[in-house]
Amino acid sequence: MGLFTRDIKTMDDLFVHTLRDVYYAEKQLVKALPEMVEKSTDPQLKQAFQAHLGETKNHVIRLEQVFKMHGTEAKGVDCPAIDGIIEEAEEVTGEVEDKPVLNAALAAAAQAAEHYEISRYGTLVAWAKQLGRNDCARVLEQTLEEEKAADRKLTEIAEARLNLQAAS
Repeated sequence: MGLFTRDIKTMDDLFVHTLRDVYYAEKQLVKALPEMVEKSTDPQLKQAFQAHLGETKNHVIRLEQVFKMHGTEAKGVDCPAIDGIIEEAEEVTGEVEDKPVLNAALAAAAQAAEHYEISRYGTLVAWAKQLGRNDCARVLEQTLEEEKAADRKLTEIAEARLNLQAAS
């Protein structure tokens, strides 16, 4: 189902489509994060990826909760955006032999995914509230805050060490 198909007629349809988009994205990230953990050679970055993998698995569970609250089947729709972010990350990190540069590239790739998720969850929270679904909004806000925290953590790690090590 494309964004501008006849299947999206109402704000509620758009909300459900976007839920399905981010559900697919989270499930793809559950598959991609273990590879990022393995590629990382920086202990702090590796730990951040491992912690976020656990959070991401919880995000999937929360989305399933929102689908249930909304009375909608929990299923994903293809998300070319996250597929592209993951593909680009694989291409870039696959070409880097220098370990400090690889760690900086991994952190940047993870932040691209975080920024996508932050935009999606922020939109979903706003739409849930507009649709009078404050119950859904509260669950989605929890995930939004975790995504923002993961982004801040990656920024701290990158700016404190990874980028400096990669540049030297």
